[in-house]
Amino acid sequence: MTSPTSKLPLWQRISEGLMAGCLGVMALAVFINVVLRYGFGSGVAASEELSRLLFVWMVFIGATAAYPRGEHMAFTSLLMPLRRRPRALKAVSVLIRLTVILSCGLLGWGAWQQVVVGLGSQSVVLGYSSALLPLPALLCAVLIGLMALVQLLRGDVLDLDHDVEME
Repeated sequence: MTSPTSKLPLWQRISEGLMAGCLGVMALAVFINVVLRYGFGSGVAASEELSRLLFVWMVFIGATAAYPRGEHMAFTSLLMPLRRRPRALKAVSVLIRLTVILSCGLLGWGAWQQVVVGLGSQSVVLGYSSALLPLPALLCAVLIGLMALVQLLRGDVLDLDHDVEME
């Protein structure tokens, strides 16, 4: 019998595994810190720093994994009138992809500058390079930018029929 996760693409299984690992370590670190603080009057100083680092990585891994599945916020109701006008929808798709690439370029440039600044310093408690905090933003910007560029070059039109719940 195959599990539902075995049918997922490899990149999706890896990203979900990394996010689950980050969340698990964060939950364990915070739980241990709470028990030590309230039960014994002392805590683990590294717990907050580790949780912050893992949370940042988890968010950007999730953002990168959500892009190819079309799970980012979408204003499909604004584009629905273009459904019957394929040329207009294609033009808007190109404009949106160019905007995504530009946004990724800006995010990537800013993240790169922060990585360079962080290379010269270390975190206070754990001592890891401070470049590890902005690094996932840089990787996310590069990967989403590349995915948007591939979609642009292939001429993909925006998918207005995805099964996203609307509230």
